[in-house]
Amino acid sequence: MTIQFKRVGRGVVLGALLLAPLAVCPPATFSQSEQQQDDPDTALMRRKALELYRQGKFVDAMPLLEKLSALHPNDYVVKEHWAYCILEYSATLRDLEARKKARIQARTLGLEAQKAGDLSDLLQTLVAIPEDGSETKFSERAEVNDGMKSAEADFARGDLDKAREGYKHVLELDPKNYEATLFVGDVYFKERAYNAANEWFAKATQINPDRESAYRYWGDSLAMTGKNDEARVQYIKAVIAEPYTRSSWVALRQWTDRTKQPFNAIMLQNKSSAKTEGGNTTVTVDEHTLDQSTPETAGWIAYGGTRALWQQGKFKKEFPKETTYRRSLREESEALDAMVKVLAPEAASEKKAKKLDPALLQLIQIYQKGLLEPFVLLNRADPDIAKDYPAYRAEHADKLFHYMDEFVLPRTTAQAAN
Repeated sequence: MTIQFKRVGRGVVLGALLLAPLAVCPPATFSQSEQQQDDPDTALMRRKALELYRQGKFVDAMPLLEKLSALHPNDYVVKEHWAYCILEYSATLRDLEARKKARIQARTLGLEAQKAGDLSDLLQTLVAIPEDGSETKFSERAEVNDGMKSAEADFARGDLDKAREGYKHVLELDPKNYEATLFVGDVYFKERAYNAANEWFAKATQINPDRESAYRYWGDSLAMTGKNDEARVQYIKAVIAEPYTRSSWVALRQWTDRTKQPFNAIMLQNKSSAKTEGGNTTVTVDEHTLDQSTPETAGWIAYGGTRALWQQGKFKKEFPKETTYRRSLREESEALDAMVKVLAPEAASEKKAKKLDPALLQLIQIYQKGLLEPFVLLNRADPDIAKDYPAYRAEHADKLFHYMDEFVLPRTTAQAAN
């Protein structure tokens, strides 16, 4: 089986905060029903466009995809690929306004594809383009920013040697430039020089270990040579670097789907809540899903009661420098801790354990391993809890990895033997 990897949205910042769970373009394939309607000339054009797209020759593929989209206006996959080619083409334009116009067009086509039913990962890159077509600067230094844009234009045209030369020139000006280092590796990746690519991806992780792209690209490269155990490590590191972006999780899920690697989402649905209004705090338990007499209900009451204490004043005491209450890592961990202590005796009995929500049984195991905080940060974070992530990662990256390694991406028997 051949796996096609293509980078998505190199000039686009994906700023969406996911708080639940792109590494690669979706496979360059088009609608089967539309293909069946093609006459011989159109079928030939489609095959040529597909091959150019696969080769990364986006500028050359662009006019063919435009023609195909005109012939099949309802084929949102063709439209999506055309839009992505326009996005890449925009990098080749010297005039700022022309680049903006092209990026706006790419976004508009992406929105049309979305309206037609497109839900792909690539589409998320297109619709994330700013409405005004503006670009993210690579550097505040004009010579570095211009050098990166020039190299990106060469990359979009498929001139890999010139692109690599351009990125390396940027590194002469700015030796710690993350994007230039990453993209040198990407050029080698595109040339299938995977060992050389890995060296540059490793350099990028050293420049900034808290960005996910280099780990993700490194994982892609290792996967291409069948080094899936090593790829697994890099995909985990990508998630730890930036867990609240789409790209790190999507790359991980795509890899697990390809390799049949077990993936455990551990979805614990809230069944109680605490709300404070006018100085009064109310704890509510979901009466529709819980039998009021069960230990599980008692566990959720303990959870909600603990959260109520934080809202009533404990947050202000524990975080005196913060003027407004927010849900924190410490609050959520303490609330889950209270619930686990209620439920743990039930889980000790095999007969009683069968009556508990499987997610709660997993939670108890996570607690017993001392990994409750990683679970909160990677599985239950909202924008408030996410504020606690950088400080925790700085001190406990090993625990985050341990949690991912053991619970989210549990090792297979073969992996454990290695």
